[in-house]
Amino acid sequence: MILVLNAGSSSLKYASFRVEPGAPLVCVAEGEIEIAARERGGARRPLGGDPDGGSARDHEEALATALRRLGADTGDAPLAAVGHRIVHGGERFTAPIRVDEGVLAALERLVPLAPLHQPHGLAALRAVAQARPELPQIACFDTSFHHGMPPEARRFALPRALGDEGVRRYGFHGLSYEWAAERLATLDPAAAGGRAVVAHLGNGASLCALRGGRSIATTMGMTALDGLVMGTRCGALDPGVVLHLLRRHGGDVDAVEDLLYRRSGLLGISGISSDMRTLLASDDPHAAEAVDLFVHRITRELGSLAAALGGLDALVFTGGIGEHASAIRARVCRAAGWLGVVLDEDANDQDGPLLTRADAAVRAWVVAAEENLVVARHVRTRLGLP
Repeated sequence: MILVLNAGSSSLKYASFRVEPGAPLVCVAEGEIEIAARERGGARRPLGGDPDGGSARDHEEALATALRRLGADTGDAPLAAVGHRIVHGGERFTAPIRVDEGVLAALERLVPLAPLHQPHGLAALRAVAQARPELPQIACFDTSFHHGMPPEARRFALPRALGDEGVRRYGFHGLSYEWAAERLATLDPAAAGGRAVVAHLGNGASLCALRGGRSIATTMGMTALDGLVMGTRCGALDPGVVLHLLRRHGGDVDAVEDLLYRRSGLLGISGISSDMRTLLASDDPHAAEAVDLFVHRITRELGSLAAALGGLDALVFTGGIGEHASAIRARVCRAAGWLGVVLDEDANDQDGPLLTRADAAVRAWVVAAEENLVVARHVRTRLGLP
């Protein structure tokens, strides 16, 4: 069995995959355990099991709960390895890697580049090392998929010495984009070999331009703060605003970081929620403004990436909003009519997978995200499991 962990600040998501020689990986159990929850919560187990579990105080306790539940689900099947989704790999980590103390220390130095995510991924790595030190752990990075972007897509217009120090665009959501590129090759081989934009839309959101299935540009930059409007993150921002905020807050970097990462985005604009479902159901005009800006930024960035590609053959939606918010997809597709996207309203209402009419020059698709499976496959390959 391969265990996949995706650790956040408030939850530990897990999935286990059965490994059989020569056979595809099969997910046999998955769930989510709340961490330090103030309200009563529980493990969410889509593939069955007791829904009435409690919450955990920290990642160590959450891991123990996950292992206990997985044991109940998988019986005597031994656990062979653990794979982790790690958000930032920096310049050094461009492919999945087996974790040791040196790797862990290097990943620790990247925390300032992903303060919302990196500490929790590292906490899960340490929790496994403490509880099951004999298990090999493989870190898989959201930045790796974008490593081959051309230099002009990676560089900021800053002094060259800063670029040489690693101040550049990295891009994120790479595990999601890797799966979307693979699925597009099955759904629409001609487009997969040509020019596609994938929209990963969720609490974190970004777009990626693919040429022949490879990333050539993406909306996120050095950190996961850049690009589109997100649940609580501001997205692209005039750097002068950051300077203004620092002056206003007396140089308090932590206060400005908290504002940009945790109190902005859909939550900051609406004053209601960071959840798109809540905003779409609301009649508050501020909720409508938040949704309008979300769509506007996607539309602008889609045009930018289509220009970088020299045209467009396919548009792919993935992530929680991309897969389930038909109203958002409809607005994006209608705004992209100039590119050749012609929405099939009925297909969109049914969540696709094909969203456009037969006569559309650009086909739009919905692809369900499978980041856990991507991580498990990397673990299998990296360790040479059968």
